[in-house]
Amino acid sequence: MTSTSLINPSDTIERQNEKLLQITDALMRRIENQTSQSGVAFAQFERAALLEKQVRQRTSELERTLDLLQDSNARLASASAEAQDARRDLADAIETVKEGFALFDPNDRLVMFNSRFCRDFRDVAPKLTAGMSFNEYIDRIASSRYLALPDADTPAGWRVRRLERHQDRNVMFNVELTQDRWLQVSEQRTGKGGTVVLQTDVTDLIRIERQERARLESAQARLIQATLDHLNQGVAIFDEDGLLLGWNRRIGTLLAVPAHLIQLGIAFEALVDQLGRDLDFLGDVDRAAFRAWASRQGRGEPISFEVRHGRRDVLHVFGSGLPDGGFLVSVTDVTAEREAAQRLFEINEMLEQRVMERTLELEDALGAAERANASKNRFVAAASHDLLQPLSAAELFISSLAGRLENDADRQVAAKAGSAIKSAVSLIDALLDISKLDSDRQRFDIRPVALSEIFLPLRDEMEVLATDKGLGFSIVDSALTVESDPAYLRRVIQNLAANAIRYTETGRVLIGVRRQGNSARIEVWDSGPGIAEEDQDRIFEEFQRLDSKASRNDGLGLGLAIVERACARLGHPLGLWSEPGRGSCFQVSVPLAGRAQPRVISAQAPRKIDLGRTGLIVLLVENEPELRRAMQLLMESWGADVIEAGDGEAAIDLIADLELMPDAMILDQQLGPGLSGTDLLVELTRRFGPRPALILTADRSEEVRRTCESLGVERMLKPLDRTRLGQFLTEAARAVP
Repeated sequence: MTSTSLINPSDTIERQNEKLLQITDALMRRIENQTSQSGVAFAQFERAALLEKQVRQRTSELERTLDLLQDSNARLASASAEAQDARRDLADAIETVKEGFALFDPNDRLVMFNSRFCRDFRDVAPKLTAGMSFNEYIDRIASSRYLALPDADTPAGWRVRRLERHQDRNVMFNVELTQDRWLQVSEQRTGKGGTVVLQTDVTDLIRIERQERARLESAQARLIQATLDHLNQGVAIFDEDGLLLGWNRRIGTLLAVPAHLIQLGIAFEALVDQLGRDLDFLGDVDRAAFRAWASRQGRGEPISFEVRHGRRDVLHVFGSGLPDGGFLVSVTDVTAEREAAQRLFEINEMLEQRVMERTLELEDALGAAERANASKNRFVAAASHDLLQPLSAAELFISSLAGRLENDADRQVAAKAGSAIKSAVSLIDALLDISKLDSDRQRFDIRPVALSEIFLPLRDEMEVLATDKGLGFSIVDSALTVESDPAYLRRVIQNLAANAIRYTETGRVLIGVRRQGNSARIEVWDSGPGIAEEDQDRIFEEFQRLDSKASRNDGLGLGLAIVERACARLGHPLGLWSEPGRGSCFQVSVPLAGRAQPRVISAQAPRKIDLGRTGLIVLLVENEPELRRAMQLLMESWGADVIEAGDGEAAIDLIADLELMPDAMILDQQLGPGLSGTDLLVELTRRFGPRPALILTADRSEEVRRTCESLGVERMLKPLDRTRLGQFLTEAARAVP
């Protein structure tokens, strides 16, 4: 081994030292360089150890992630398999549906469909693909050669209408196909906004429906023709163009048009031209006006007129438009009606003449009767005054003679004679009272009256009579003040109380007052035998006594007649409740003082009512013909126009026929079977509004009185008060505008 020296021995010492210094410097730099590289290596070693730890950690995490990914992939694969199975099941399910089925998603994209969907559109079915838009599906249907459109329709127009219907949530309609086939299309929205489309073949159903409709139309046509042929009227039906569609044989007979000239499709104007010249148009309508009405512009309102055929026959022609634009013309033979109307007019004129003559006769008779009645009243008043004086003297003489007689038998004879004279005096007083009440000149002192002023003296008088018969008697005091004539009101209560005591054998008699609104109702109760319903009208007639046993000793049968007349003239409603075996209750209603307008009765009521020229129309409903006729003549003599009927139903029909509502109504309460007077008043008021009304009745029962009060209508008791009737009509005439 040979070594090479770095220093040349041949060099100088200086050169050698210089080289040694360079070598030393190079060695030092190398050593320093080696030391620096050793630190970097250590740092890299540390970094490598740290990276190894992180790599090991990341590798562990990656392994876990790969495990999760493998598990997710396994579950995803299982879910995908299940979804594929469900999709195949759904496809199999919709394939079993008998209708065409298609499902569009919320974005109107086709998701799935079965083989029957669009099967009838053979040029559309092969082009259906998943993901196709709904608009594209409609475009293909609209342009299909298998879609049948009306002549006036176009594919573009059908497409627009179809897409408009798609906006609705639920849609169902029919689509016509070629070769007379029909599909029913139904659209339903799903819960997520998608659309299910079903297509159902309804060809058979529509054909069956069409056949059934044709059969019905044919049957209806035969039925209509049979009906027209059996009508007594002539009928012709024209379409909107004025062409004849249907008719019956009667119209040709009535219009004198030969049957062979009336043909299907003949024009209306041609038919009018064929009418005979002996057919004269009556009134304002002529041939030209009839033609103008039959034009398209003139059918708005019906037309009605009459024509004369020949010298005698009169025909009524009526025309009316039909909903489809056509019109109908009917012809009726009214010859008999017009002849009857003419005869009725002639008879009416004759009857009016007779009625006028009869009215004049009745007015003369009425005047004579009024004069006779006034003469009778004057005679009764004068005779009563002349008879009372000697009878009063005879009563005094007999009373004086009875005190001088010592024989009991003679005293009994004298007592009987005195009793007979008292009865005669009572009879004359009663006749005088009735005469005064029947007189139109009777004066009444209407003023406030305290009921206690009447009850207190009456109690002392009536208690004696009741005690003699062993009856209990009581009057319930009242602090009410009423408007009445005190003398006549006392006479009314006195007669009622005396009548109750007279006919009551056991028990008691009670007088009391009930306040009802603006009136006081005075009631007289007894425990007597009662009065049968059929006898309740008779007891108010003169000299009527139902209980002859009770009447033999006392009573002349005039007390209740005086009560009725006094109450009628004073305007105090009189009522009666009675039940056989339980007793009776007479009731008098008197207005309270200061609560109602005082009833002012003129000192001299007019003897003749004159309604002037008011044109007052009065409805009179009374089931008694003679009374109805008498009232009609009386009211017509006063100037009223009276329309009359015998019962409620006839009155309603009469007003409907006349189309005229009367200004006042006078209704009898008892009208036989059917509506009563108050029932009729309620019905007429409901239909035509309120009118002044008066209820006539002989029924004095509490029920009728309460019914009239509730309806706010006046009750007039029979027999009729002529003066009050005249006042009612006068007040009604003033209300006529």
